[in-house]
Order: sequence, then C-alpha cells, then structure tokens
Amino acid sequence: MSLQEHNFRELLLKGNSRSYTDFVADIVSRRPELLNDLWEIYLAIEEPVSRRAAWIIDTASEHKPGWVEPYLPRLIEMLPRFNHDGLKRHALRIIARMPFPPHLEGELMDITFRWLLSLTESVAVKMYCIQILYRLSVNEPDILQELYDTIEFQMADGTPGFRSIGSKMMCHIDRDILRQKMGK
Repeated sequence: MSLQEHNFRELLLKGNSRSYTDFVADIVSRRPELLNDLWEIYLAIEEPVSRRAAWIIDTASEHKPGWVEPYLPRLIEMLPRFNHDGLKRHALRIIARMPFPPHLEGELMDITFRWLLSLTESVAVKMYCIQILYRLSVNEPDILQELYDTIEFQMADGTPGFRSIGSKMMCHIDRDILRQKMGK
C-alpha cells in the first residue's frame, strides 16, 4: 500500500456523512490521480472503508461519468462478491447510469435477476436491479415478461417502497410488451 493510499484510507475513515462525502468527492475531482486508489479501496471489499469509497465514487461519477467507464467491467465482475448492501447499492446505481459492456450483459442480467428474487436484498438494491434489467431488455426483449412476472410475484409481500416502484415499472413493461406484440 502506497503512502498516498494509506493517507486516503485515513481520510475515508474520518467521516460518513453526505457533506463529508461531497467534500472528499470534491478533492478527488480536483486530483483525479487519486481515482485509481479510490477504486482499489472500493474493490478490496474491506468494511467500512470500501463502502465509503463506493459512496464517493458514486457521488463523483454523477458529474464525471467518464471516470467510471474504464472500471465498469471490473465492477460488474465484482458484483457477486459484494456482501454489504451499501457496496451493492452504490455499484448498481453507478452501473444503472452507464452504458453496459456488451460482453458482460449476460453476467449483469444473471446477478440482477438473482438479487431481485432474493428475500434479503433491500428495496434500493431491487430498484436498481429493476432499472438495469429494464435497460437490458432493449437488447434482450425476451426478458420483459420474466421481469414483469418477477416483480408481480413479489408485490404481495413487498414493502410499500417496492410496491410503488414495482407497479410503476409493470406499467412500463406492459406498454413495451404490447408494442412488441403489435410489431412496433
């Protein structure tokens, strides 16, 4: 571990608020050479520092999405290893905003369907899974019905948040399935 990475880890551990995250994201924005260290910390999966790095990357990439693109394949490949809701949520939020690497769409589809079906995943993780799967349906329209059925299956036992997101997405999917059937 370099001295710079060591100091960066200490910086990440000093605070865990939105304002502190914005502060560190601003530092990274002004010093992009820190970005690689930040990604290494995130993908090392060491709590709590990896989760804090994820939040900062997520925040910074809202304004500089190009910073994420080179790391996106590795992030998608790491998804199955993430065991903390925060790591999953930030990863999915980042991925949902980016173009998907075509060679990883199958892997992304697999993990997002598994997490969507899971009884233990949070509403936020499931929401991003739904968004990603819906976007994947542009290239794989055959998954629309499966996505619809998966959401519908979970509606009865879902939280109010899930039911709200699920019903809105089911309306979009219904519309898209109808268009497919009409040949549009």
